Amino acid sequence: MLMNRRQFLSISGATACMAACSPQALATQTLARAPQQNAATALKAMRHLSQQRSRLLGYPINMTTPPDEFFAWRNELAAVGFNQFAFNNVGNPYDHSHIPFNCHPFEKELIDRFGAVYGFAADNIWGFLTNSGTDSNMHGLYMGRTILKSRTGVMPKIYFTREAHYSIQILRDLLQLDWVVVGTRPDGSMDANDLERQLNANPNHPALVVATIGTTFKGAIDPIDAIQAKLKQRTAYLHLDAALFGGYLPHTAFAADLQHNVSHPISKAGLKRYDSIAVSCHKFFGFPSPAGLFITTRTNFEAFRTPFSQIHDPEYIQQVPGTISCSRDAVKPAEFYFFSSASAFARQAADAKAMLDNTAYLLKEMNNHYSYLRPVRANDRSNTVYFITPSKTIVDHYSLATMQLDIDGERTPCAHVVVMPHARKEILDRFLTDLRKS
Repeated sequence: MLMNRRQFLSISGATACMAACSPQALATQTLARAPQQNAATALKAMRHLSQQRSRLLGYPINMTTPPDEFFAWRNELAAVGFNQFAFNNVGNPYDHSHIPFNCHPFEKELIDRFGAVYGFAADNIWGFLTNSGTDSNMHGLYMGRTILKSRTGVMPKIYFTREAHYSIQILRDLLQLDWVVVGTRPDGSMDANDLERQLNANPNHPALVVATIGTTFKGAIDPIDAIQAKLKQRTAYLHLDAALFGGYLPHTAFAADLQHNVSHPISKAGLKRYDSIAVSCHKFFGFPSPAGLFITTRTNFEAFRTPFSQIHDPEYIQQVPGTISCSRDAVKPAEFYFFSSASAFARQAADAKAMLDNTAYLLKEMNNHYSYLRPVRANDRSNTVYFITPSKTIVDHYSLATMQLDIDGERTPCAHVVVMPHARKEILDRFLTDLRKS
């Protein structure tokens, strides 16, 4: 309610403040400053975005619209209440929940299915669907830190390279871990020999190691087995950040790269290659909003649950949740369950093949016609080609990510194209043509 000066002075200061500062009054003032036409204008602008999505080449987001069956599945979920009233996946999806409005059965089966894809033993899987790949990394690092400190009484040091995703640096700070920077090989992957040197320089601390499977800008792959060999006889936890590559590699000839368990060549006993893995759902899979998979072993979860239960009182929800988040999204796991079916895996295999074929095509064409841009593909598993930055027009038109790289000893502005399922050959041809015109 708006008041003139006489009215204002006729009432007490406290009453005036209540009248002028009430939620209703503040909302009225906000609406007066931002009329409804602004919302219509914003929506109109957003409609144009759909026409631009095929040009998003600089970031690892699949802009393909999911198939009609996905939206039919959404309707089935809506029919039983999802997105109609509150559901909450609070707690551990592998334990009974005292709050019945959840999709834990979907979430558990989802993790079991993807756990099988990554080669986890069927009787030794634990995990859940997170809010994002970064959230998955946070749970992996927190679990590793907790387990290692519980075993040794000493806070671990965290080891990763400067090629790792910037979220790892944020999480290192959040978890108050000392960062040991590991050197890289020419392709951008972790140098296992330098890791060994760094480990030897810090003998009194357990090691929390982050291996990146598809580095953010170059698409390099840290060598899991070489890293694991350096961790023998050490108290260590190895977490894989496989945000993008973890989505598609299992559907290619390189599926063995991410297998959690392998057989010893002589004894045939199962050998663990890593402790946990994080994969983004909105990158390769094309899930319409940020989400992530976090998968580890039941053995790791049990080792984590004991110290975790000592730092909080879970009586309120009648279980030890095992997750940092308390309330958790129940809609996303129910919806992403669609992407774990046999038919979905078949579509993912087709997308993975097309991506790698198109990446090889882009590299060949750039080498043939734009070799002066020095195009590079780090390895044959990568869907990323990086090169010297072209014109600003090209960078802006295709939303190319840019950063400075060392080339021949000089800091050089570079850009990259990440070939996602929506970046079909005709889109890449258009990009190549525009390169020539720029």
